[in-house]
Amino acid sequence: MRGPTDSKNLVDATGTRHVPAADARIVSLVPSITELLCELGLVHLLVGRTGFCIHPETQVHAIAKVGGTKSVNLAKIRALAPTHVIVNIDENEKSTVAAIAEFVPHIVVTHPVRAEDNLALFRLMGELFGAQAAAESLCERFIRALAGLTAQQWPTLRVAYLIWKEPWMTVTPQTYIGHMLSLIGWHQIAIAGAKRYPVVDLAAVAPNVDALLLSSEPYRFGSRDQDDLAQVYPGKRVLLLDGEMLSWYGSRAILALAYLQQIGHAAQS
Repeated sequence: MRGPTDSKNLVDATGTRHVPAADARIVSLVPSITELLCELGLVHLLVGRTGFCIHPETQVHAIAKVGGTKSVNLAKIRALAPTHVIVNIDENEKSTVAAIAEFVPHIVVTHPVRAEDNLALFRLMGELFGAQAAAESLCERFIRALAGLTAQQWPTLRVAYLIWKEPWMTVTPQTYIGHMLSLIGWHQIAIAGAKRYPVVDLAAVAPNVDALLLSSEPYRFGSRDQDDLAQVYPGKRVLLLDGEMLSWYGSRAILALAYLQQIGHAAQS
């Protein structure tokens, strides 16, 4: 007979199995996870967050800040005496996580790389912290939204999704962003031998794509960047996109599926 700790929902991205802890003290170092925990009704368990954990504003403003995702203040975390710290493989430094593990008993590692990975993320957070019903409700909403999006036929578009300038940086197709874009037929250009977030020669990349996509984060591209690139690469579509919608997993992903549908249809008009 399976016990509560045998659930596959309690296994994190490193394969570590966790034990339910409805009385946890949580520090979240991942903005989208902070938002997810609030959506699950678990804000009362959050004792710390990063300065980039800004949603939902009305709930997170009273939660102590412990630095940034890559510039964590270890002393502040120690003072908060958390039982659990939630991290992400892409967003948090491995050395920082190792240092936190020396004084925090439970490190929960996340790493969604596909849209469908949000289902496991909802269930991990819900079952771990006592919000199973809320997690299943999110799963149902996500499944309906994803089915509606993927049931449609989307024309193929080759794209370069830019996240930084000077130097220009993009993402690879294997990232969460790359997979989200593929749901509407927008295929991120592959960079041979590249890491997940490579520096690129834009002049070499641009001729091979149909559109340049400018993200609002981590670099906040604006209309001036859009106009400049449109002049440099005439004939190419240059689109400004909401980076939170495309890179934040968790509960934001449900809104992101509607956003993808919106921009997908707009690109066809």
